[in-house]
Amino acid sequence: MFPSNWPKSRRMKDSKQMTKDEFKMTNGRPAALRARVPLSFGLRHSAFLVLLSPLLLHADPPRLPLPQEDRTNGKHTLAAVERLKPLTVACAARIESPLGRAICTATIVGEDGYVLIKASEVPEVHKTRIKFSDGRSADLREVHRETRLDLLLAQAVGITGLRAVSFGGAHSLGLGQWLCSVADAGKETRIGIVSAKFRRIPGEGAAMGIRMDAKASKDGKGVRIVGIASESPAEAAGLQEDDVLITIAGEKVGAQDRVYDIVRKRQPGEIIDIHYLRKDKEESCRVRLASRSKVLNNWEGEDFANGGVSLRSDNFPEVLQHDIPLLPADMGGPVATLEGKVVGINIARVDRVTTFALPVEAFWTEAQLWIKADRHPPKAVLAQ
Repeated sequence: MFPSNWPKSRRMKDSKQMTKDEFKMTNGRPAALRARVPLSFGLRHSAFLVLLSPLLLHADPPRLPLPQEDRTNGKHTLAAVERLKPLTVACAARIESPLGRAICTATIVGEDGYVLIKASEVPEVHKTRIKFSDGRSADLREVHRETRLDLLLAQAVGITGLRAVSFGGAHSLGLGQWLCSVADAGKETRIGIVSAKFRRIPGEGAAMGIRMDAKASKDGKGVRIVGIASESPAEAAGLQEDDVLITIAGEKVGAQDRVYDIVRKRQPGEIIDIHYLRKDKEESCRVRLASRSKVLNNWEGEDFANGGVSLRSDNFPEVLQHDIPLLPADMGGPVATLEGKVVGINIARVDRVTTFALPVEAFWTEAQLWIKADRHPPKAVLAQ
C-alpha cells in the first residue's frame, strides 16, 4: 500500500519498479522461497483438517447454563436433604425483636423450652421473643451466659413438648464432607462442605469503629472523634465526627489510648454507656461493641454486599469451618451431616464464604450441666 498523499504518478512509477524487481519480496522472503512455503503449509494443514473433521462431526453441542433448580442449594439439590428437616428446622427456633425482626437462630436442647443462642447477638434477653416452627412463641428467661463460647442458655417461658436436637460427634469429620444447616432464620435448609480443619480462632478484641484525634485535649477532658466507620457500632449508636468523648463505661477519658484500653478488654456484643459533648451540649448513648476484625473489614469495604458478618467473629477455643451460604441471623442454629448427625451450632458468619460452628465437643458437656443446675436448683437452707 502507498500513502494516500503521494502523487498518482509517483504511485504508478513505484508500482512498475516493484514488478520489475528481480527478487520480489513478500514478507521479506524471495519469490522462489515464497512459492514453496504456501504449498508445504497447505499440505500440512489440509492433512490436519482431514484428521480433525471426524472429531468435529461428533463434537458435543455447547452446553446451556445449569438451571437454577439444579445448582448448589437449588430446588432439586435441597429435595435430597428434605428428610433432614426434623433434625434441623424442627429443632431450631427464631429469635425476634419486639417488632418481629429476625435477630438470630436458636437450637432447641430441651423439650421443656431450653435453647442455646449466640450470646453476643442477644445482650438483653428480656427485649426479645422466641418463635418456634410450629407457630408458638414465648418470652425468654436467661439461664446462663458463657462469654468464652459466645453461647447463651435460655428457656422459653411456659413452653413444653418441643423436639430437642440430638448431638453426635464432630471431630471425625474430614475436609470436603457435606453438611446441612438451617437458614432463613430457621425456615429452610441449605448444604455446603467442611472447608477447613478444626482450629482455635484467636481474638483481636472489641471495637466501636471510630478514629480519634491523636492530640490529647488541653484540659485532659475528652477525646474528639475525627472519623466514623460505615455500619459500625459507633454509627449505629448515633455518634458523629467532632463529638468529644467524656466517659466510656463510667471511666473518664482524656486520650485515645485510654479509649482503646477500655474497649479492647471487652467482648464483642457487650453494651457500654458513653457520655460525650456535641456542640458543647452533653449527651449520652449506648454502643454495642463488635469484633475488631469486623470493624476493620467494614472500614476497608470488605464486608459490603456480602450479606454482613457477625458482631463477634473471633476468639473461639475451637471451630468447625464450613461454606454453607448463611446470614448473621442464621447463627445459633444446628449444623448436621447428610447422615443426620447433628455436629455443632453455627456461631459466626465470618465473610462471604465462611461460617464458623462450635463443634459439639466444645460446649455440650458444659451445657448439660447448666441445664441440670437450672432444673434442679439447690434447696433453700434455713438460716441458723
